Amino acid sequence: MVESVVDVHDNTEDQRYDLMVDGDLGGTIVYRDPRPGVRQLVHTEVRPELGGRGLAGVVAKAALDDIRAKGWQVVPTCPYVASYIEKHPEYADLVAGG
Repeated sequence: MVESVVDVHDNTEDQRYDLMVDGDLGGTIVYRDPRPGVRQLVHTEVRPELGGRGLAGVVAKAALDDIRAKGWQVVPTCPYVASYIEKHPEYADLVAGG
């Protein structure tokens, strides 16, 4: 089986992280920046036909790594991202007020 090419980038114009799978939009994490240095992750979505491949985790990790690289904090409003942080405590220090 051929591996898919997966990439995540910050689509600042649409305020979302885009998960690209073989060059097509496979999923997103929508965000808002309520104040300087804070990114609120609002909603995670992966196309249904791509489910079960761990791609939501890929985009969540990439978003959190990007937020860390910026030196910002995160507000994990999205239940998936909140759960991801619980399962990956190395990101707990990014949570605003946490």
